[in-house]
Amino acid sequence: MALGAPSWWLLVAAALTACARGDPASKSRSCAEVRQVYGAKGFSLSDVPQAQISGEHLRICPQGYTCCTSQMEEKLANRSRSELEAALLDSGRALQTTLSAQLRAFDDHFQQLLNESERELQAALPVALGGPDGPTARALRDLYADLRRFCRGASLQLEDTLAEFWARLLERLFRQLHPQPPLSEDLLDCLGRQAEALRAFGDAPRELRLRAPRALLAARAFLQGLGVAGDVVRRVVQVPLAPECSRAVMKLVYCAHCLGLPGARPCPGYCRNVLKGCLANQADLDAEWRNLLDSMALITDKFWGPAGAASVLGGVHVWLAEAINALQDNRDLLAAKAVQNCATPHTSPQSPEEKWRPDKLLVPERPPVGALEKLVSEAKAQLRDAQDFWVGLPGALCSERLAASPASDERCWNGQAKGRYLPEVMGDGLASQINNPEVEVDITKPDMAIRQQIMQLKIMTNRLRGAYNGEDVDFQDAGEDGSGSGSGEGCVEEACGRAGRKSPRPRPPLTHTLPGLSEQEGHKTSAAGRPQPHAALLLPLLLLPSRWR
Repeated sequence: MALGAPSWWLLVAAALTACARGDPASKSRSCAEVRQVYGAKGFSLSDVPQAQISGEHLRICPQGYTCCTSQMEEKLANRSRSELEAALLDSGRALQTTLSAQLRAFDDHFQQLLNESERELQAALPVALGGPDGPTARALRDLYADLRRFCRGASLQLEDTLAEFWARLLERLFRQLHPQPPLSEDLLDCLGRQAEALRAFGDAPRELRLRAPRALLAARAFLQGLGVAGDVVRRVVQVPLAPECSRAVMKLVYCAHCLGLPGARPCPGYCRNVLKGCLANQADLDAEWRNLLDSMALITDKFWGPAGAASVLGGVHVWLAEAINALQDNRDLLAAKAVQNCATPHTSPQSPEEKWRPDKLLVPERPPVGALEKLVSEAKAQLRDAQDFWVGLPGALCSERLAASPASDERCWNGQAKGRYLPEVMGDGLASQINNPEVEVDITKPDMAIRQQIMQLKIMTNRLRGAYNGEDVDFQDAGEDGSGSGSGEGCVEEACGRAGRKSPRPRPPLTHTLPGLSEQEGHKTSAAGRPQPHAALLLPLLLLPSRWR
């Protein structure tokens, strides 16, 4: 029906008035705010239309009127994925930094205990026994080097290492206590084989054999646990997001922009459902992650008491001094047994009347454990804080970076428009996402990279539980990360005995070591004759696949 002249002029006047007043419907069709946000992200404004266009071309966002072209939707989808991946890396990096700092602190402390113990012993060696540069001192340095390397992951059999050490020490001390006539190699070999049976060093070898392996196992396992935890975090936060997740994150973060609502932040429940779907495989780490952290906290119980790591690592020099003093006290009886069991008339030690007696070794007692107590207390608190890391990631990322506050429920972005988000929030883990309304998750296809890390957590937990019971699991030097591995050929400064008489004792491969410690560094520490400074550049230990029982 045709409009009369008065009616026509009334409509024109109303339209002009609406434009002059900034009518909401007219303003909502403008893409000015979207252009501003889009340009701030470094994209070209030529991509953005001046006003909303029909959205049939959109593949992710709602297909109503929109400020996004297909090119914009693709760019924003890529940006949303990269932003979430960066947020994951940031969250993982913060936890890695905490674990790495703990690792450095505990490694430094354990190494310092051994270094101080070695310094005290070397300083107490009398000149009559060669002083700090003699063969006895070199044997002691080799032992301390092996203990340091064991703490850092070398696959030594400590009981065998100690047995070889006592045999070498007996040979060298006996030669120094009986310089004339020159003793034969056969006699020294015989003495070395009978070192334990002769009880030449008193009770010290037995005490050290009973206490050192358990204490060092506990210290090493704790360090490895910290390293494995940090390594798992590093690997898992680098796992790429699935395509279904990328689509859901784009809709969560930027589809409101396309509808001309750049100020609308996602509803909290909506955000959690998207990230619970995206991080479903990561949440499945939770059970084994908690087991690992609980086992690490438990094994610190083995740091205390006379047989604890603190007392043993800081008191090795006490047992060694007692052993050397016992040998000097028993030298006459030992010489008689040597003549009886090993010697020939031409190789017998000199008579007791002709012998001199070096001074006894006097060394300080074991150091206090206050510094270690503080480290353990801080570590336990930080491990407790990290218990919920994997299942807490969706909530943490939403509350800190993405979602609106709960008080904004009526004004938040729910994936379609501004308004309350009604679907229930899903549970944690892959199996709980079967009905996730925001992310299509195939619960029958777990992420294999993450499953491998779950297995690594199980293996490390098994090692910790074994170490708690004083059991060393089998180690194998195999895997993609060969840090610190190597066969280590040859002998170090007479550690293998005299050439032609004994086969060289090869340096064992390092397993689960601090990457900063190489086989050559272990060789250098042993041969240099002084405790080496370490500390500054330790990285997390790397877990290599191994056999476990």
